[in-house]
Amino acid sequence: MEERIDMILSSHEPKVAELIPLLQHVQREFGYLPEEAMQRIAKYTRVPESRVYGVASFYAQFRFTPMGKNTVMVCRGTACHVRGAERILEETERQLGVEEGETTEDMEYTLETVACIGCCALAPCIMINDKVEAKLTTKKVADIFAGRKSG
Repeated sequence: MEERIDMILSSHEPKVAELIPLLQHVQREFGYLPEEAMQRIAKYTRVPESRVYGVASFYAQFRFTPMGKNTVMVCRGTACHVRGAERILEETERQLGVEEGETTEDMEYTLETVACIGCCALAPCIMINDKVEAKLTTKKVADIFAGRKSG
């Protein structure tokens, strides 16, 4: 990890103006912002660690924990909400053994909610990576994750 961080730092100027580009570069490389990288960025740019963390936590694009191999996004848009998105989220949480915003222990799935995935006619739906699962019921959710051990 240290060598990868060194490569990232060396491709940017050690200036405050490079803070966000550095954070973006680290996240592209690792999939999240490891604590070691945040500390190194602070030292490199001569910005207090608290400010680096403050900038990173302000923007929704940055993550502080690793993502799973698969991202499950439960739509909470109006059409999905009206057609039972809350039940779909609860069943997905039950099937994966994690709550919204968490990643399974085996690093297989990260569960998130989104405002809308743009498939309103197919509501309620979830998206697993790039695949939309449509017109869901709690039974269909259970079938999607059949054979998966919770937690």
